[in-house]
Amino acid sequence: MIRLTKAFTFETAHALHGYDGKCKNIHGHSYKLFVTVKGIPSEDVNDVKLGMVMDFGDLKKIINKEVVNLFDHAILLNQNSPHKALGDKLIAEGHHVVFTDYQPSCENMILWMVDKIKAQLPTNIELVALKLHETENSYGEWLAEDNQ
Repeated sequence: MIRLTKAFTFETAHALHGYDGKCKNIHGHSYKLFVTVKGIPSEDVNDVKLGMVMDFGDLKKIINKEVVNLFDHAILLNQNSPHKALGDKLIAEGHHVVFTDYQPSCENMILWMVDKIKAQLPTNIELVALKLHETENSYGEWLAEDNQ
């Protein structure tokens, strides 16, 4: 069994409605996402992916489609909060707004990503971990072993 990890970066703004600190204000982060999967390397000599668990390029396509392309240079706002009106106004002015049905905290973003990524992985590949850095020294982490 081998684990593979690929890192991704994206710039996203968000606001945490009802929060009791500075993060109630619209602000942005240079997010860094680490995606770890595991599987058994192919032993089929006729397989163009011989010796690979998964092509890093295939993993990149999945993460870019499901996460990076959606969140990069967007603002995440909870659609179930008063921020919905602000988001609608920003959309009307041509801005990239992503409405969430959750408070767009690092923790909730990770949980959302887990569902999206798992649904796109080949059946022989398991999602093991996601680590999402909001800043250089602050991150949230999801581990499959904690969620069995």
